[in-house]
Amino acid sequence: MSETKDKMSVELGDGNAFSILGACSKAMKRAGRYDEWSEFHTEATAGDYDHLLRTVMEWFDVALESERFDDDEDGEW
Repeated sequence: MSETKDKMSVELGDGNAFSILGACSKAMKRAGRYDEWSEFHTEATAGDYDHLLRTVMEWFDVALESERFDDDEDGEW
């Protein structure tokens, strides 16, 4: 990845590798940078799961899906 480009934002929910890649693909399309998908995908899938996560964090500002609480005042599940 070019160090001069801004990071894209992605929101991850499921920790499944395929879900992560799908979220990244959609984020790249939204950012108008899908032309970089092949480079990203090749790098992200060149190792194990930890390598995938590190690559995602290099390319994207990562947010987790919002935790959903019930209506209790204390915010417990």
